[in-house]
Amino acid sequence: MSTQTSTPSPAGKTGFQLPKWAGSFGFQIIAALIVGLALGLLAKYTGSTKTNPNGLGATLQTIGSSYVSLLQTAVVPLIFTAVVSSISNLRQVSNAARLAWNTLLWFAITSLIAVLIGIGLGVLLQPGANTGITEEAKYAGKSGDWWSFLIGLFPKNFLGLGASSTVAESGAVTTSVSFNVLQILVIAIAVGVAALKVGKAAEPFLNLNASALAVIQKVLWWIIRIAPLGTVGLIGNAVAVYGWDTIGSLGKFTVAIYAGLALVLFVVYPILVRTHGLSVKQYFSGVWPAVQLAFVSRSSVGTLPLTQRVTERSLGVPRGYASFAVPLGATTKMDGCAAIYPAISAIFVAQFFGIQLDFSQYLLIALVSVLGSAATAGTTGAVVMLTLTLSTLGLPLAGVGLLLAIDPILDMGRTAVNVAGQALVPTIVAKRQGILDEALYNAPRNGTPFVDDDAANNGAATDGTAADTAPRELQDAKA
Repeated sequence: MSTQTSTPSPAGKTGFQLPKWAGSFGFQIIAALIVGLALGLLAKYTGSTKTNPNGLGATLQTIGSSYVSLLQTAVVPLIFTAVVSSISNLRQVSNAARLAWNTLLWFAITSLIAVLIGIGLGVLLQPGANTGITEEAKYAGKSGDWWSFLIGLFPKNFLGLGASSTVAESGAVTTSVSFNVLQILVIAIAVGVAALKVGKAAEPFLNLNASALAVIQKVLWWIIRIAPLGTVGLIGNAVAVYGWDTIGSLGKFTVAIYAGLALVLFVVYPILVRTHGLSVKQYFSGVWPAVQLAFVSRSSVGTLPLTQRVTERSLGVPRGYASFAVPLGATTKMDGCAAIYPAISAIFVAQFFGIQLDFSQYLLIALVSVLGSAATAGTTGAVVMLTLTLSTLGLPLAGVGLLLAIDPILDMGRTAVNVAGQALVPTIVAKRQGILDEALYNAPRNGTPFVDDDAANNGAATDGTAADTAPRELQDAKA
């Protein structure tokens, strides 16, 4: 009779233990991408379609849409409280005006580089030539124009909300509520500046706003932590609905868009990081969790809490500045949606309809992309930016309809680049102004962005490992 000896488990740990890497957010997102891809293919090849999904397809669609709805629910209070709080924090910064100016300047510089890459790829690859598409798809959606953009700056109500009702054939009335991010931003800036002017009398309001921001961020952080589940639904639904056959006829256009996104993300951004004396590896390891979430959620604003966390805790940007620059970037800094995409798309439409563009029209594309980014805020994103570009150039808006079929596939890459740029610019500006915490930037990545504020303040991560923290970036929401 044989005997077996067992090695006692470490104190405080019993039974099976997952490897530490299996509990990381990045691994969970990658695993969810693989699972979602597999389930999406299974749904597609078992007969699921966009108009008539089977059980698996409907489940994936419900999971994905529900997760995006959760993210969008907190957008309005998050932007308002974050911007008001960030403006109030700027009173503690001696060079606030210079920081704001430099932020806007680098927004414009990086957008200009991105749109020039888009124009170059459009001219080189000729995505609108020989597509094999014979029918002109029509576009009946909302079009962007400069006058509407200017009018849209003026809030219609305090919350920047709008409502629309539709009547079905059965007589049932459905009302949906939408929000205009740009109007909310204008309201928040006005309230924040007014609170600064009021002075001491506004302290109770600012304290209440800081408390509300802390609560909202906590709720949003819970939503972000279940992102792997949402990823399964979002990626699975995208594969099941759009698939390769939808992309086929616009394959060259898709390649051009993703080539442009890759050049900006993996060439332009690293060059900017390196020329400022920073580590490219540390930049990507710091920003990557937010890029992953942006790719699957297709929402810069929904990714905002995570973008701000990695900008502060991984890239070393002071919270007072990051809480101003990152929310501003989430609504106006879109190298993917407002620079690369409209540039290549406008050239595609011109080539498809046989219209020759001259040098002045290419200059107009660049000008619209640099100045018109804010026009995408609170609307249908890149589609409105594209219609704004086409209408400025006098190109047929019917061309938008040709590209709508694959827009969700493109939007994943566009949003990922948007978010990477929204974290990059504050990092560059902070470095140039001498306020970047380079020790934190160069520190090992121990999952600090995913440590709750209370655990981080105690100097311990939620998994029991020591958190790589610094006192500055772990202040509470009122700091």
